[in-house]
Amino acid sequence: MTTLQMGAAQSGTFRIGGELEVNRLGFGAMRITGAGIWGDPTDREGALATLRRLPDLGVNFIDTADSYGPAVSEELIREALYPYDTVVVATKGGLTRTGPDVWIPVGRPEYLKQQAYVSRRRLGVERIDLWQLHRIDPKVPRDEQFGAIRELLDEGVIRFAGLSEVSVEEIEAARQVFPVATVQNLYNLVGRKSEDVLDYCEREGIGFIPWYPLAAGGLTREGSVLDEVSRRVGATPSQVALAWVLRRSPVMLPIPGTGKVRHLEENVAAAGVQLSDEDFRSLDEVGRQEWESKRRR
Repeated sequence: MTTLQMGAAQSGTFRIGGELEVNRLGFGAMRITGAGIWGDPTDREGALATLRRLPDLGVNFIDTADSYGPAVSEELIREALYPYDTVVVATKGGLTRTGPDVWIPVGRPEYLKQQAYVSRRRLGVERIDLWQLHRIDPKVPRDEQFGAIRELLDEGVIRFAGLSEVSVEEIEAARQVFPVATVQNLYNLVGRKSEDVLDYCEREGIGFIPWYPLAAGGLTREGSVLDEVSRRVGATPSQVALAWVLRRSPVMLPIPGTGKVRHLEENVAAAGVQLSDEDFRSLDEVGRQEWESKRRR
């Protein structure tokens, strides 16, 4: 076992839905596509090499979506890792694409169910371990969207279900229809809009998947608290920011993504970064200040 492999395991584990155990430091497969999350990657072999490196590093939780590419990310994951063995592949549905950086919610029940069936076939599995509603479509009654997810669970198309970019009220509404296993919201050291959602998920034992977990905003400047902590622990600012996210809550499942093996190895090494209680509190304080400053602009 390599040091990096041990590092990934050092992130600890979480049981999705109380059953499906994964290492908490996962991988987001959005960046293995082309620019604007559209089309094939510029370096296809590099993307495949990155995916194939995941099991060696102890990363056994991958998050993707039918809209990444679209289809490209799921297809590359299957090519690189099928039959997956110990790797859990989570995917999402509910956003359509008409071009680079264009994301359009479509929450019609028949569409959501169709996309789950398509993802299941594309990934080559009998049942998707975790399927997440990428966005609640404001044009469709949300209970109809939640009902489609309930049907996918009942029909055995998916094992567990989650939501993305939702409020506490929306999670509670969904839980009246199906068990919510995970929530995927934007969250990082300087992005704290979902603080209440994270606290709710921790109380309820729901996995919280922060996307964009490496962001540190202006805290990366020389002489900042983040810079000082990074120098002291011998890590990069991004690694420290990720280590802080991991420590923030035991239900946290960060999914930093990249299409390069070198960047993947750097991210995985963050699981081994040890922050003191004082470091954690100091970073938390300056992160909140940065967030409040951004909100006031």
